[in-house]
Amino acid sequence: MATRHLTLIRPEPGQSRYAALATALRHRIVAGEWPPGMPLPAETSLAAEHGVALGTMRRALELLAAQGLIERHHGKGTFVRGGLAGATMLRFFRFGSGDGEVPQSRVLARQSAAASAEVGRRLGIAVGDPVLRLQRLRSLGGQPCLHEEIWLPLPTFEPLLALPLSDWGDLLYPLFAERCGVAVTRATDEIGFANLGAAQARQLGLAAGHPGVTVTRQAYDLAGRCVELRLTRADAFAFHYTVTIT
Repeated sequence: MATRHLTLIRPEPGQSRYAALATALRHRIVAGEWPPGMPLPAETSLAAEHGVALGTMRRALELLAAQGLIERHHGKGTFVRGGLAGATMLRFFRFGSGDGEVPQSRVLARQSAAASAEVGRRLGIAVGDPVLRLQRLRSLGGQPCLHEEIWLPLPTFEPLLALPLSDWGDLLYPLFAERCGVAVTRATDEIGFANLGAAQARQLGLAAGHPGVTVTRQAYDLAGRCVELRLTRADAFAFHYTVTIT
């Protein structure tokens, strides 16, 4: 008869048993044992594996769910939080008939560079560390609508340095997962307003100094590391924002 292997939990002084268990499970998820979107084993199996009561396991899973690492679906099970497909910027803009469409994307420039102070601060890396810098233009119906500058830490995204631009597609996050093994699970967007520079305005078919809006995005992986800094610029007159207050 096969012997069940126990992975015993040893809490640190002052740490609860369920918190120590949540930390152990987090390490297994971040290490890729259960990829994004994959269901975790049954609670009873995990509890037996770690030698804890079922109630302790459930409290640990509740903690991981509160931290945004897993999702619990009644009647279906517990799943590692899936990666974002695109987290579209178009929710901030109206471009006529383009609503609901995925913009066509074209990489204008790609180069390795040294992280500036601001890029380093946002990505959580040192000034001068290597990054992949992209410039990308996104269009709807053949009309340019979004101009983007993107910074990605190297060597994590090194596979993209030599990837033919024809293979990039219109959405970056599925590409990150497929080519680099990076799953973007959450992102924060900040909104600001400023006149467009000459180069940015030209790419968007606007006059230099035209009022623009900038969406600054920081995207994070399962481990909570910032893996993307993106500045998306567009015509301020196309901007819209709706919030429901209850």
